[in-house]
Amino acid sequence: MSAPLVLGIETSCDETGAGLVRGHELLADAIASSVAEHARFGGVVPEVASRAHLEAMVPAVDRALAVAGVRLAQLDAIAVTAGPGLAGALQVGVCAAKAYALALGKPLYAVNHLAAHIAVDQLEHGPLPRPVVALLVSGGHSSLLLVDDVADKVLPLGATIDDAAGEAYDKVARLLGMPFPGGPPIDAAARSGDPAAIAFPRGKYRDATFDFSFSGLKTSVARWVEARQQAGLDVPVADVAASFQEAVADVLTGKALAACRAHGATHLIIGGGVAANSRLRTLAAQRCEAAGIRLRVPRPGLCTDNGAMVAALGAELAARGAPASPLDVPADSSLPVTSVLVA
Repeated sequence: MSAPLVLGIETSCDETGAGLVRGHELLADAIASSVAEHARFGGVVPEVASRAHLEAMVPAVDRALAVAGVRLAQLDAIAVTAGPGLAGALQVGVCAAKAYALALGKPLYAVNHLAAHIAVDQLEHGPLPRPVVALLVSGGHSSLLLVDDVADKVLPLGATIDDAAGEAYDKVARLLGMPFPGGPPIDAAARSGDPAAIAFPRGKYRDATFDFSFSGLKTSVARWVEARQQAGLDVPVADVAASFQEAVADVLTGKALAACRAHGATHLIIGGGVAANSRLRTLAAQRCEAAGIRLRVPRPGLCTDNGAMVAALGAELAARGAPASPLDVPADSSLPVTSVLVA
């Protein structure tokens, strides 16, 4: 018997994603981004995102089907992000998934966005070891999770108490006159800068928790830049970018490895949009090698929000015969990571 063929729909923020997965094989991953529409506001506008999802949903699904060379009737299940995320944006995806499931008579799996970021790694690196520590970093999330079973048991170890790492990137980019989203331009500028030029603070680095804090770092960068400007001095953008990025990567990787040691995990997964950052990937690889921990990071295109990750988790659930979600399942903007499947 062949593995289940699953359509995954992702609309938690500003990416409309439609992915097709059979077992652990990625067949198609279609994405429509509304980032350009948000750029002039310097951040994601929920209403703009929701309307963009409405316009992009059916074309994205049709494009994924065409790339995979399959028909809707061949699907075994529909998976969709039910939360966490922007309430209106989630509602678009959930309603679309319900419509496809009802029309096709197929089971619906309403899944957790964070768990899906972990499950997508299986498309590149195979089944997950147990347990594994996952570091998820994006514009909305900075979380450390202990994953005993990606389809059933995901436990939170720590999270940001203020700004997420990606949010800090966006705010620092704005200070430096860079476009939104801030991750790529800061990463690019940092390559020609000195990461040791400015001693920016490492929030909560030495405490006994696995929580993160990046608000103080963002404020420190703002005050440093303001002091230079008030003194009539040029702002060394490359050095500021490199020093800021080093502080973020240092904290993220330091906490992640501490979590691995504390819970006896020999593998670390990094996911989310910030996982595409070159310095984070390099420093994590160096520290994991030195600690004897195996690092698993999906390719950059699978780190950002996408339908493939939702389909990957849906395919795992379908293969296990998990109970389907009811057709009146709600979108939940604050869905806890412990709820992998809303059933």
